[in-house]
Amino acid sequence: EDDASAGENGLQEQLDEALKEKGQFRAMAQRAQADLVNYKKRTTEEIQESRRSATTGILLRSLSVVDDMERALALIPEEAVSPGWREGLDLVLRNLTALLESEGVKRIDALGQDFDPREFEAVLHQETAEVEEGKVVSVVREGYKHRDRVLRAAQVVVAKSPPADPEATSEGGGNGGSTG
Repeated sequence: EDDASAGENGLQEQLDEALKEKGQFRAMAQRAQADLVNYKKRTTEEIQESRRSATTGILLRSLSVVDDMERALALIPEEAVSPGWREGLDLVLRNLTALLESEGVKRIDALGQDFDPREFEAVLHQETAEVEEGKVVSVVREGYKHRDRVLRAAQVVVAKSPPADPEATSEGGGNGGSTG
């Protein structure tokens, strides 16, 4: 009987060892599978980011073409070109703008808006009593969004309140000490 029980104990130990190894192999397989899933996600995200970056570069270069075309059209005297030429140039600009819009590019509406540092870049402040302080009074360079991300911030001039009483600022020492 001792041989039989010793044999059963040996078989039980082998079975326990086999079950332990099975569990270890299952855990290794699950880790490998999780690593593979994570790798696929990471590569997909890297590819998408790379595409976004390339698209952004192309769109930004296209915006400079739009800027140049708008400036050129604004500077052409009416009598300098025949009406057909002018219409052709306007058509090229409209087609380029339509192409950008079809790719999700929209102009940022800045004029008259509250200054928003996420969408606007203040290049100047203009003292004025006609417009509320902090409002955009003019646009130096148009800004654009690609879908909901700012592609290029609008460069703007922001309203600043004039001094309340010019005489009050010159009292008590005149201009001395003011460096501007």
